[in-house]
Amino acid sequence: MANTKSAKKKIKVIRRRTIENKIQKFKMKKAIKEVKKALLSGDIEKAKELYSKAAKLIDQTAAKGVIHKNNASRKKSRLMKLINKYAALSSPQPESKAQ
Repeated sequence: MANTKSAKKKIKVIRRRTIENKIQKFKMKKAIKEVKKALLSGDIEKAKELYSKAAKLIDQTAAKGVIHKNNASRKKSRLMKLINKYAALSSPQPESKAQ
């Protein structure tokens, strides 16, 4: 346990920041789940719209130092890759000409 007044204050600050970080991380994860849910329902346009909101939250989370910037970049990249995969599956493929 903290002995000095400043150490006790630091504990309060750490607890407050921990709560704020968990809230920010929860918002980010929820946004990612919403994008995936839209993809599973087959609504590609809605997923793309939700992706922009999710990317914004991911960037904010990284800017606040809750997650590393490379982690944020990886999350956005994987999410966009997933969207493109579902978009390719749902769009009709052009017929190739037989030679």
